[in-house]
This record gives sequence, C-alpha cells and structure tokens, in this order.
Amino acid sequence: MPFLGKQIVLIWLVSLLVSGCGESVWNNPHEAQNQDVKVMYSNFIQRPKYLDPARSFSSEESDFIDQIYEPPLQYNYLKRPYELEPSTLTHMPTLTYQDQNGELLPADAANPAYSVYSFELKRGIQYQPHPAFAKKEGGEPVYDFNTHEEGNSFQTLKDFTQSGTKELIADDYIYQIKRIADPKRSAPLRGLLSQYIDGMSELTEEITEVRKDLTEHEWLDLRKLKMKGLTKLDDYHFTIRLKGKYPQFTYWLAFHFFAPIPWQVDYFYHLPGLPERNITLQWHPVGTGAYMMTENNPNAQIVLERNPNFRHETYPAEGESSDLSNDLLQAKGKKLPFIDKYVFRLEKEAIPTWTKFLQGYYDRSGISRDSFDQAVSVQAAGIGLSDEMIEKDISMQQVVTPSTYYMGFNMLDSVVGGYSEKARKLRQAIAIVYDTDEYIKIFLNGRGQTGMSPIPPGIFGFQEGEKGLLDTVFEWKEQQAQRKSVHDARRLLAEAGYPEGRNEETGEPLVLNLDTTSGSTSKAQLSWMSKQFKKLGIQLNVRATDYNRFKGKMETGNAQMYFWGWLADYPDPENFLFLLYGPNAQVDSKSGVNSANYKNTEYDRLFEQMRQLPNNQQRADVINKMMAILAQDSPWGMIYHAYEYNLSHGWVSNFKPHGISKANLKYYDIDTNKRQEMQAMWNKPVVWPLFLVFIITISLIVPGYLTYQRRQQRTIGD
Repeated sequence: MPFLGKQIVLIWLVSLLVSGCGESVWNNPHEAQNQDVKVMYSNFIQRPKYLDPARSFSSEESDFIDQIYEPPLQYNYLKRPYELEPSTLTHMPTLTYQDQNGELLPADAANPAYSVYSFELKRGIQYQPHPAFAKKEGGEPVYDFNTHEEGNSFQTLKDFTQSGTKELIADDYIYQIKRIADPKRSAPLRGLLSQYIDGMSELTEEITEVRKDLTEHEWLDLRKLKMKGLTKLDDYHFTIRLKGKYPQFTYWLAFHFFAPIPWQVDYFYHLPGLPERNITLQWHPVGTGAYMMTENNPNAQIVLERNPNFRHETYPAEGESSDLSNDLLQAKGKKLPFIDKYVFRLEKEAIPTWTKFLQGYYDRSGISRDSFDQAVSVQAAGIGLSDEMIEKDISMQQVVTPSTYYMGFNMLDSVVGGYSEKARKLRQAIAIVYDTDEYIKIFLNGRGQTGMSPIPPGIFGFQEGEKGLLDTVFEWKEQQAQRKSVHDARRLLAEAGYPEGRNEETGEPLVLNLDTTSGSTSKAQLSWMSKQFKKLGIQLNVRATDYNRFKGKMETGNAQMYFWGWLADYPDPENFLFLLYGPNAQVDSKSGVNSANYKNTEYDRLFEQMRQLPNNQQRADVINKMMAILAQDSPWGMIYHAYEYNLSHGWVSNFKPHGISKANLKYYDIDTNKRQEMQAMWNKPVVWPLFLVFIITISLIVPGYLTYQRRQQRTIGD
C-alpha cells in the first residue's frame, strides 16, 4: 500500500475508534475499580505525620486513624446535642467514688478522693488481619527475629506475607494507657491525664529511668510496669481510677488516645530493622475499626479498605427530628460499613479538586473561597445552592462547627495587657471598631457568626439574643445585637489615655503590633485590619514570621496581639472556657492553651466550680458570672464561630456533618451505578476536533500527493 494510503487509513481507523467510544469516560483520574466494590473518593492536602493514636492530635490525621481504631466510647452519629454511646463496651462505664482509704462513697459525693470508672468489653471483637498476629502451630509468632540481618528480607510491610488476628481484651486498653505515660511517645494528652489518672506521673518517671539503659529502637515491655490507677479484673473487665473528680474524662474515652494497642503489635514494630525502614505504628496503624489502611503513599494516595474482621454494628435507629425528612434514617438497623473502600488522593490545589468534584470524580467537597460564588447563591433568605449545583443534584449541608476563633491580647504586655481600668478600656475600644461581621462577610463569604463569648453554638452555656449579649461591645436595638459606635470607641480610647490615637502624656502615636504566621493573612486582609485600627487613629504594625518563631513568641510572652482558634475536643463548655483559665497560661506552662496569659482569681474560682457541675441551671448561672468577668476584662478583641458547608453528589447518602467525631466513614453509602451514569453524562468526549483535524490533514496531504504522482509520471514518461 502506498505510504499516503497507509496514513489515511491509520487516521481513519483512529477516528472510527474514537467515535465508537460513545459514552465512555476518558478523563477519569482514578484507577479502574471492580463495579461490584463500592469505592468512595476523597482527597487530602498534606500527608499525615502521626498515625500512632497515642501521638496524633491533628484533625487531618483523625480523618484516617479514627476509622481504624476504636476507643471504648463513640458519639451517636445522628443525635444532637452530642451524645456518647458504647463502642467496644457492653454499656456505658459505671462511675463510683472512693475516699482516701478506698472505701466506697455515696454517688453524690462532692469531693471524693478517687473516681473509679469500670468497663466491660464486648466479647469476640477481633483485630484486622496483621502479621503481628500471625502464629505458628505451636502458638509462637511467625515473625520474631533478634538481628538486623534476619530482618533484611522485610523491606516493607507487604513483605510479611502471613497474617492473623486476635481478640480485643482488657490488656490492650491498659497497654495503650501505659504508652501514653511513656515520654518517648510524646503523647499530647499526657500532661492533662497525669493530673488525674492515679499513678501515671510515677509510671512516667519509672519509664524514663528504664529507658536510660535501652537503645533507641529497643522494645520496652510495658506489661512489666505497673500503674496504680489501672486494674485488670479479667479479660473483659478493667477499671481506671482518677484522683478527685473529673466529669469531662468520659469525653476523652471517645478519642483515639484511648484506642487499644496490643503488646504484640508494639513488639512487632520494634523488631530489629523495622523502625529504621519506617515500618512502625506511626506509618501502619492496627485496630479493630471498620477500616484498615492498605496503602499509605502520601505522595499519591492513601487507601482504607473494609476490615473483614469488623464486629457487628448497625446504622442508628434514631436521631434528630429532621433526620427522617432528610432521608438519614432509611438505613436504620443495617449492618455497617456500607462502603468497601475509600481512596484519598493527594490534591494540593483547591481548583483542580473542585473541578474533579464537578466532573463527579470526588463524591463530596467543601467550598473554598475560589469556588464559593459558583457553588452557592446568597439571597435575602440566606445562603442556598446555585442553579448549577441544583442541576447536578448536589446537596449542601450547613453546620456551625463547635469552634471559636479570636484576636487575643497578651495580658503580660505593657500596653494592651494588664488589669487597670485604662488597659481594659483600650481593649474594649479595639473590640468595638474591629467589625467582625464585616470581616466574616468579606473574607469568609459569610461563613460564620460573630461570637459573644468563647462558647460556640451547640455547646451548653451558649446563649443567643439579649441574654448572651457582650454588652461592652454591643447593644441590643431593634431586637438584635448592634455594634457600638466608633464615637463610643473613641471615648473609651481617650479615657484609656490615647485621645485620637496618641499618648496623652508624650503625644506619640499609638503603634500596636499584630503577630501572625507568614502566609496566613493576605494583603487584602492586612489592609482591612489596618483600616479598623485607623478608625481610632491607631497604627497597626503586622509582624509576620514562620510558625516556629511565632510559637516561640507566644511561649515567651513576646507577642502583643495575635490570632488563634480552637476546635472542640469534646462538647463541653469546659473545653472552651479553659482557654482563659489562669493555670493554663502559656508563658507559665509552655504548652498551656491560655495564649492570652489571662489571670483572674474570681474567674479561675468559678471555672473550677463549673467544671465539676452537670449541665443544669446552677452550671448555667456560674457560666454567666464568668462571661460577665470576661466582658469587663476583654482579654480577646474579637470572636467568631465558623460555619462549615459540605457538598455531596446525589449518589451519596447517609452524610451528616458531626463537628466532633471523625469516625463517620462507616455510616456513608453511595449508588455506584448512578455515579457512573453521571460521570458519563458530564464527561462526554468531544470528538469533532479529531474529524476536523482529519479533514484538514487530508486536504493538505492529498494535493501534495497528487502533485508528486504527476511529477513521477512525467519523469517516467521522459
């Protein structure tokens, strides 16, 4: 066949192949999956650093490990207000009080020496398959070696070809609590728990001494060390004894810090050579949860797959009144989990992630600032979905996250700090002119509400309306809170000693420093902030540094003003009001959460009273007194609580944002057939350009070819 003929045929065949593809999807970024397997796709921005449940305290890390590990308690997925329920327990822990001699006290004892929590485990709960549990016929572990040479054949976890399982028992929870006490784990909760769990501080000291004689990666068998506050009764019963009374301890029992770790797993990950190859619990978690991590490639993707040994658990049968109308109870009583596999892809940029969501390749999405206008429609009645989202059958869930963001004043600072009347008025003046409502509207697309106190909506102690008014900054007019005028702020500033923003004694302009981390605040935000202070004639100097230097300033008390935020660890007012509790002052305790270094004796006294009370009127009254003190002292200059918006495609079901718990993937479900149909509809290949190229190519080649043929014929004829 002549060369030209071959070209034309080849192009024609390619065109036929393209046109024959019909409804197939060409641009799917995911690997082909078995259609019988339910796979849900999501993304992550940065790799999880710590997957050890004793060490991890990051929300992004919890997205993964909370699906794998099971602490004793969990949150009911649907109920609001938030409600704890048993996870691996047969029932909620029983609580008794003891005196100094260990004698039982009445249930209403006000100041017990000890609080004893008793646990009963469900029988038959099994761990995921893992080589740490692989055994020989005689019961010895399959993988047990003493030298690096013996371990050289195991370069990755997949090189361990045999696996096994074991039953969850009381020893596993006790072992994990001892791991928290181990300084080598750097457990962020160790400082707090050491104040309460009897014997934890002593065990930490003992472990510190023992480790002096161990090499870096040598295994320490924590079974040989005792902690006074931990008692194993049998394989399914154990107790934890706390010093005094700490009602919030129950919430911590729903966190992965208290997830069980068997000694066999700890031993396995300390086999010679494995820690050096990053075959550790930090990288390869092992649990009893609904999912197990089968791939951890933080440069590409992380994969969670159904744990074949997961215990019997069913979808909740009841929740909020709105759950029925929102189709959140259709799956009640069905066995969990519904999804077979979760694939999390690394996506560093928001726009490509959003594009893939619109194409149907990600099942759920948040709403970034760049995509906000495309996703939602802001109307007088509120925020709703845009027409484009409605046409795609995308739904939106809005929730006020239990979080608080604030601009804090360093109370140790000689200008904005202190407890004099002038210092208070300076802070109050700044709080008035710093228009939080405007900030939320401009920079958060309206995704938040101005706060009147550290306590966010949904947490006991939060008050709406006139009762919850922060009266040093707002006044109640026309049935709503209205910010006081700039005139009021200027009057306070003058009374503080800075009329028109100048020191009344020296005439020097008042210059205040705002410390931030580099890249955390845009130029537009900085310009807007400066304008707020200029309303009072105050000059704002922004000092942006890297995070480590910023953290150093905060720890040493060298910042003047700053921005910070707090997301609830548990749904209790104590978890927010302790941000201003004197003993938690950051300069004093270094790791303290009271970044303002605020200290007020009466506030601290009321806080200690409040933390021991149940959610009743007495507790509410105490909180109101604390709010009055904070309003007067004004250690924070502005407060807001963020809204969270989540989008889901029409094939996603059972999705309800929780706000506290991350262990929610086992409840989600998808219709894979509908997803495939929509992907094909939204990503139809456009083939006409190929036909156009074909025609242009033919129109260019054929005349030339014919000319060539004529020349050849003339040459032959000559």
